[in-house]
Amino acid sequence: MNYNKKTVRDVDVAGKKVLLRCDFNVPMAKDGSGVITDDKRIVAALPTIQYLLDQNAAVIACSHLGKPAATFESYAKKQAEKGKDAKKEDWEKSLKQLSLAPVAKRLSELLGKDVMMAADVVGPDAQAKAAALQPGQILLLENTRFEKGETKNDPALAKAMADMAEVYVSDAFGAVHRAHASTAGVADYLPAVSGFLIQKELEIIGGALANPKRPLVAILGGSKVSSKIGVINNLLEIADTIIIGGGMAYTFSAAEGGKVGNSLLEADWMDYSKEMMEKAKAKGVKLLLPVDTVCADKFAPDANSQVVKAGQIPDGWEGLDIGPETVKLYCEAVQDAGTVIWNGPMGVFEFPAFAKGTEAVAEALSKTSAITIIGGGDSAAAVQQLGYADKMTHISTGGGASLEFMEGKELPGVACLLDA
Repeated sequence: MNYNKKTVRDVDVAGKKVLLRCDFNVPMAKDGSGVITDDKRIVAALPTIQYLLDQNAAVIACSHLGKPAATFESYAKKQAEKGKDAKKEDWEKSLKQLSLAPVAKRLSELLGKDVMMAADVVGPDAQAKAAALQPGQILLLENTRFEKGETKNDPALAKAMADMAEVYVSDAFGAVHRAHASTAGVADYLPAVSGFLIQKELEIIGGALANPKRPLVAILGGSKVSSKIGVINNLLEIADTIIIGGGMAYTFSAAEGGKVGNSLLEADWMDYSKEMMEKAKAKGVKLLLPVDTVCADKFAPDANSQVVKAGQIPDGWEGLDIGPETVKLYCEAVQDAGTVIWNGPMGVFEFPAFAKGTEAVAEALSKTSAITIIGGGDSAAAVQQLGYADKMTHISTGGGASLEFMEGKELPGVACLLDA
């Protein structure tokens, strides 16, 4: 995939209407009060928005939020699967809770200027407000997933959105791995370029994959081998060292003939894990697996725990973190790295007793002089939570997107942008 894409600086937006796809999929308070509990994604969009406004563009921003059922029929189907009856007022209430109105309010506060809110995506209100929008003004469309054509990449919806503007700017890296109407479809009808957020992701992650400062060390954690197989496969072609932690390490351990007790195990993927180990050997890539494990007698924050050698977990016990010897081994491996890519925690970091492996790796990365790239999702949350975020070179804004990027997959929301 070509990572060298035109950016918002490469087009003249003065006096033009710009459709800007943002990632405003922010966490909201569970009580339905519309309180945004973390506005990081809104803040991340500000440089591109501010640039467009400074260039005298009229900005029509759009985003999805959550997974609303776009029709009452789809809502009723979901309810039926849960064994519940569907009421129209409940569906309407569920939509109200996923309105972007609170985002418009927060964006107004951050920009220090009024952000108009449309009552729909391509309906009469959005059309009228977009038509009346003046240069230097900003309008936010309602949740794109309120339209059932959004996730199906419906050309009619994409064209209706594109008809409101003259240029399309994509800045929602967290959504570029999906070919939806607002992330890819609109590029069929408008000149499409990237905003600053996507430009940064492409330069940093793309650069680390295409031309890394060596040695390149990849740390892969998380629960499942199946979700990381593509990444491991692709990284075996470019990395010098691959470090495996988290729940997926037990599948590798079992593949080597080890005892894993009640640990997370994907038995169907054991042969594949074996294959990966052989491939690493053949390619001269160091594949580091845990040498010891912190295991517990139950999956709970207050479980009894003990440290055992890898592959020697007693029956009835389950591995929940990497052990102290493994911590030492992994921290040494990143010390002299040129580039480190990290995706997925080393253990159940939500439980303080089993967060030590993840904490130690985060601390080691904060002290290395390497380029450090955190691939979104849980590892990004862990780094933020532990207070090491400002010590990292780059924290990706897209978990799923950065994972597919590292797999070498084509990202539809990037492929549709104009090449530089």
